[in-house]
Amino acid sequence: MAPPLLHLQDIHLAIGGQALLSGAELAVHEEDSIALVGRNGSGKSTLLKIAAALVEPDHGERFFQPGTTLRYLPQEPDLSAYATVLDYVEDGLAPGDDHYRAQYLLEELGLTGREQPSDISGGEGRRAALARVLAPQPDILLLDEPTNHLDLPAIEWLESELRQIRSAKVIISHDRRFLENLTRNVVWIDRGTARRSNRGFAYFEAWRDEVFEQEKVEEQKLKQKILAEEDWIRYGVTARRKRNVRRLGELGELRSKKQQMAQNRPQGDVKMNATEGETSGKSVIKAKHVSKSFGDRTIIRDFSTEVQRGDRVGIVGPNGAGKSTLINLLTGALEPDSGTVQLGTNLMMVTLDQKRESLKPEWTLKEALTTHGGDMVQVGETSRHVVGYMKDFLFRPEQARSPISVLSGGERGRLMLARALAKPSNFLVLDEPTNDLDLETLDLLQEMITDYTGTVLLVSHDRDFLDRICTSTFYAEGDGRWTEYAGGYSDLVAQRGTGVEARKTQKKDKDKVSREPTEAADNSAKQRRTLTFKDKHLLETLPAKMEEIEAKIARLRSRLEDPDLFTKDPETFNKAAKALEAQEDLLAKAEEKWLELEILQEELGSE
Repeated sequence: MAPPLLHLQDIHLAIGGQALLSGAELAVHEEDSIALVGRNGSGKSTLLKIAAALVEPDHGERFFQPGTTLRYLPQEPDLSAYATVLDYVEDGLAPGDDHYRAQYLLEELGLTGREQPSDISGGEGRRAALARVLAPQPDILLLDEPTNHLDLPAIEWLESELRQIRSAKVIISHDRRFLENLTRNVVWIDRGTARRSNRGFAYFEAWRDEVFEQEKVEEQKLKQKILAEEDWIRYGVTARRKRNVRRLGELGELRSKKQQMAQNRPQGDVKMNATEGETSGKSVIKAKHVSKSFGDRTIIRDFSTEVQRGDRVGIVGPNGAGKSTLINLLTGALEPDSGTVQLGTNLMMVTLDQKRESLKPEWTLKEALTTHGGDMVQVGETSRHVVGYMKDFLFRPEQARSPISVLSGGERGRLMLARALAKPSNFLVLDEPTNDLDLETLDLLQEMITDYTGTVLLVSHDRDFLDRICTSTFYAEGDGRWTEYAGGYSDLVAQRGTGVEARKTQKKDKDKVSREPTEAADNSAKQRRTLTFKDKHLLETLPAKMEEIEAKIARLRSRLEDPDLFTKDPETFNKAAKALEAQEDLLAKAEEKWLELEILQEELGSE
């Protein structure tokens, strides 16, 4: 076999005094396609940065074949130094590379290249970064979560593009279907070391479980051997002192090995159970001839459906199709322009938002989990100590006072799940719940939803997750039309003949740009992104206003929590109760207005 293009050997790295990588290895040969997997925090992204020569290990060797070209896709690209998106992409080209390919890739990803980095969203920045690393067609591609912020059409387009290029690929992703379709080898980062399998990602979970089972067997054998040695030491022939001393030393080594095995046991699993409330009525949502428009654009046109207790409904479509608008209409967060939405009886709805916006960065993890401070978390009707509940979601006790701002994306995802699942519910609304979660946590989330007796409304771009969960799927056909298909995403593809397609309006805009790269096209693109001055002002000021209202609500609730207030001063109690109701109504209206503007802003541009 030819030597590898890139070889990391015996890589050691400690962060904050704690070992992250301990002898990890990664070998990349020509046209390899490797899935780099491991729990959140295991060191996958760090190893990829070492491979890209962006991080220096404490110890180990990095061999890189002379003349080899390499491109690395970061999770958070920085375009701030460039005048336009095209400048950023072309700066990644080497002499002799095809500059037309940079423009072609940007257009395929829904961009013109003339966008200014300061005006684009995080998702558009990720698309630009993809174009930058793909344009040169390098010998090695290192891709850290390439499907983040991409919708289904873009994910499937990216799969097709990666299949066609001959670059060796190392991919970190939580998207099972993406890894299954693109990779033939797996490198598993586990407790600081790297194991390799050449059977492909489809066999990874079975292989991982075999490794864990074998470790348990070996640990049990070691325990039995220690017990036998201890018995011999106690009851063996005492005259053979030298032999006893030797065996006593061997016993010490065995005990040390046992302790090391105990310390190196796999990280515990998330203990994920939804706190279920009372049973809802049989009919959960009845929508009849519902329509919703923003300006002259119709998001939902004459849509009718009935969701019943126990249904698990997926909502899919390209970015900007109106998935968030539909979910907010169906849950009563938005009023339709026409038609009716009737929610069922006895609903206890819990929502998980994809942007983690309900988490305040200055909160500590403990504050985020406890409603009124203190040390206890209310999980349904049971009070649990916050540290014990944190451990269920793989948080260490010392993280209790850590601010949310320092948590990783995966940790924030687990925190959102911990908050949501503590509340009693019979109706879960999950908007991109799989973002940033590792594969093991995704497995447990899937099992939890499968066992959940209530109803689930799910927005996701994860094809495998949709297949495992959904009993039916709402699909955005275009022009505001939505169709319900039985089953998950693969069932939808089988019934339609195709998967999710890019928005037609995006395609038209792109074709127009490529045919007529004129100033008028530039103005048209800018106009699509423009909100009125009043809208922009509200977007900027409403969050602060909502915080003020929330502070007033908190003060009023605190006042009403006084058990003696009603007895001592019923008039003050009634006034405070009415004021609380008025403030809560004001907050709901402010949130609805802000939500409408936020959705409009997102849907005017490419997410």
